[in-house]
Amino acid sequence: MQDEKFNNLVSLKTLLSVDGIGPYKIFMLLNKFKSFRNILSAEKSELMRIDGISNKIAERIINASKRIDSLESKVASELNLMHKLNGKVVTYWDEEYPELLRNIYYPPLILYIAGNFENSDKYGVAIVGTRKPTNYGIQQAEKFASELVKKGIIIISGLARGIDSYAHRAAINGGGRTIAVIGSGVDVIYPPENARLFKQITEQGAIVSEFEPGTKPDAQNFPRRNRIISGLSLGVLIIETRQNGGAMQTAAYALDQNREIFALPGNVNSPQSEGPNLLIQKGEAKLVITADDVLDELGSKLGPEKKIGKKSEHVSLSLFEEKIIEALGNEALHIDIIADKAAMNTSECLVHLLSLEFKGLVKQLPGKIFMSV
Repeated sequence: MQDEKFNNLVSLKTLLSVDGIGPYKIFMLLNKFKSFRNILSAEKSELMRIDGISNKIAERIINASKRIDSLESKVASELNLMHKLNGKVVTYWDEEYPELLRNIYYPPLILYIAGNFENSDKYGVAIVGTRKPTNYGIQQAEKFASELVKKGIIIISGLARGIDSYAHRAAINGGGRTIAVIGSGVDVIYPPENARLFKQITEQGAIVSEFEPGTKPDAQNFPRRNRIISGLSLGVLIIETRQNGGAMQTAAYALDQNREIFALPGNVNSPQSEGPNLLIQKGEAKLVITADDVLDELGSKLGPEKKIGKKSEHVSLSLFEEKIIEALGNEALHIDIIADKAAMNTSECLVHLLSLEFKGLVKQLPGKIFMSV
């Protein structure tokens, strides 16, 4: 199995080395040929039957297939280095690949990870902002990160100077998990003063990159990094940034990926508040002043255990009510399906659903459809 995974990784890297081949064309090729090896051993005429594969690209694929052996030693060296870093290489087709990220446009097909993903990481909120925050921005980044991790939310950011670093540190100090997406190889610590923070994140979360080990931080890498930050998150919180700051780019990706966008309002005379205030003014971001504002807006995107945890200070649930909340999950379901999943009869289930509706945890839709709120 390990040999098969190694061979697939070598073949995938061979295809990605072909000029004009990206995720979309690889998906199209796989749909036809079923495996990477089949793609690389296909005839030119077979390749050209695939939409988007021109004569020139087909020739490049065939030429690349002749170089596959030379890539094996490089991939073996990469895997050896990742092992020394207590890391791993995860591809789009591996079970460990984050589900939220899998569904974005142009997902990274290979991720280098130092640390580990956990199932709870699907409940993540990104906190991003300027590299030159005001004291207000620092205080708010720490406050939001600290309060969110107490609710079991994972903090995602980019390990940059400023807001990113303060959010990561607050998550760690609060005993929570945090994920840093970087624009360099996972063996290249940038900025260098974050070396200790880098190590802490690998112990209480993960450092993630789509760039091969040894890749130096470069301006063109950061937009690609930003789409992963938003792609891993349920929502993105912008805390202080100029109108042309990188955090605004992350917000734009979040909008394209159908993620929630939150913005902390700031002093209209402060350059650092230009970005968040503009997002609020254009109606592209929800104005938030507390972590509960973020949680309320995410609503049904949070798992049932998060919703129960969030409401438990004010609302007690019976065993039957908890079973119904778990059965609902993030879906809107008919009463008969809910009853079946919760192992109750329909009339009994309806009584508990109405009780949950009174408690503000469930909403009834037309046609006896119910959903969590």
